Amino acid sequence: MENTKSQKKSYSTASSKSRARRKTKTDYYDYSLVAVIVLLTCFGLIMLYSTSSYMAQINYGSDMYFFKKQAIISVACIIMALIISRINYRILNRFSTALYVAALVLMALVKTPLGQSSHGAQRWLNLGPVQFQPAELAKIAIIVCLPYMIVHMGKKVRTLKGCMVLAVVGGGLALAAYVFTDNLSTAIIIFCITAGLIFVAHPDIKIFIIIAGVVIALAVIGVIFLNATVSVDGSGSFRLRRIMVWLHPEEYADSWGYQTIQALYAIGSGGFFGRGLGNSIQKLGSVPEAQNDMIFSIICEELGIFGGLIVLMLYAYLLYRLFVIAQNAPDMFGSLMVSGIFIHIALQVILNIAVVVNLMPNTGVTLPFISYGGTSIVFLMAEMGLALSVARQIKFEE
Repeated sequence: MENTKSQKKSYSTASSKSRARRKTKTDYYDYSLVAVIVLLTCFGLIMLYSTSSYMAQINYGSDMYFFKKQAIISVACIIMALIISRINYRILNRFSTALYVAALVLMALVKTPLGQSSHGAQRWLNLGPVQFQPAELAKIAIIVCLPYMIVHMGKKVRTLKGCMVLAVVGGGLALAAYVFTDNLSTAIIIFCITAGLIFVAHPDIKIFIIIAGVVIALAVIGVIFLNATVSVDGSGSFRLRRIMVWLHPEEYADSWGYQTIQALYAIGSGGFFGRGLGNSIQKLGSVPEAQNDMIFSIICEELGIFGGLIVLMLYAYLLYRLFVIAQNAPDMFGSLMVSGIFIHIALQVILNIAVVVNLMPNTGVTLPFISYGGTSIVFLMAEMGLALSVARQIKFEE
């Protein structure tokens, strides 16, 4: 009997130690996420050079004008992301409110003499040697601030009042992005991130399905009404023009619909395997600013539908790694923050490609890690650093 008791005690002690080992943090680093980020960035640089070299030579006297700038900032941003990944993401709890206020203030400064116009829109902030779009900071602010609020609200997030508070906080930042920077696409993205995080945190999804159904129905009715009653002329709102161009691009092929039509020509002429890297015809001035929002059309022209599918597979794998991190995050704050990053990346990819293939009106949203733009890559890499920081805290059972 004594021997049996001793064996049970020994087994119980060993079991406790085993459970303790299972709860111990392992040295984990998501190298798969790092790899897909580097792959997308390198692919983006190759396509950026191929897309922009001709116009860069004509306009700036160097075929590597855009490539050099993007390559330098991309390498610096990858290093920055790796450094951020070594910092405990929980430190952001202390700065979430400050980050939200900073985003509001910086966007408001765009309306002052510090604001700078580019391509007909005043969305940039010029602070001496630093020039950036503060609306990009607002995306990170909402990704950090809302998870912090949701965690501290606890069960209150399930109530209508709790959801309304979160909606007001996110909607306020979206409204500020629209009013101060005249950037509707960023406002839509911020609002969608807000709605997505509330959806993830709220246990009842029925109300969200109903709201989504109502919004879609109203959008369809609005588009049908515009198509039936409105015609585009020079005096109309440019956003209204974009909707009409989306509905009837062939009618405005020589004016506002020129870029859309040329992008569709590029995709169609590429076929399944494309013309070959560097052999695009549409990039020779036919698609304006092809290195920016419309770079996916040149990818399809040079690498074909096959190349476009490879790009989509890389994005799908990136989103999969973010999903895995969000599912296994050690706390609710980290899980919601990575969920916000997931929603942001997914939205930008969907919106950009939908615009290029004319499934929706032009929004001016860039293709993550591929389109030209220093501000975009800086804040995207910052988000990737935060995701890697959460991944480093994951505990696995041994």
